[in-house]
Amino acid sequence: MKKNVIRAVVATGIGTALFIVLSYVSIPVGFIPNTAIQPRIALLAFFSAIFGPVVGGAVGILGHALADSFQYGSIWWSWVLPEIVLGVLIGAFASKYKIEEGGFGLKPIILFNAAQVAANTLAWLLLAPVLDILIYAEPSNKVFTQGATAFVLNIIAAGVIGTLLAAAYSRVKSKSSSLSKEI
Repeated sequence: MKKNVIRAVVATGIGTALFIVLSYVSIPVGFIPNTAIQPRIALLAFFSAIFGPVVGGAVGILGHALADSFQYGSIWWSWVLPEIVLGVLIGAFASKYKIEEGGFGLKPIILFNAAQVAANTLAWLLLAPVLDILIYAEPSNKVFTQGATAFVLNIIAAGVIGTLLAAAYSRVKSKSSSLSKEI
């Protein structure tokens, strides 16, 4: 039990730090203001898929809130809170992805991507725009357009980069667990 708590705390710290660093790496899409392709979403999906919903949610809130603070001097809570949802929902199926066991094959890849699409749907098509309206009184047409754009871009980032990260990590885990001690 203690080993799992320590592992979760370390994973949260590393995931948060990497999330912050990756917040400086984005490809703006010029046609919709304040939206970009962000590899940090793939990292969040990856950490959630390996370490579960608690680490996923913690990395989502801490990483996004701290990144906003460092980059902009304030936190845009209506976009931070959906990151928690993303991390928790993707992480809820962590044991089913079989990444740690080296079994991240076709069925787990499909499940991972179904979970990230569902999580992105809830986070960016519903939660972020509604919170933008309720918290910041933003115009609905603007925030739903931004949310829909973030939804598509995040699905692509998590689907491509997140899947590749999980597959590579799973392969490494399967090789390291297949080693045997010589007598």
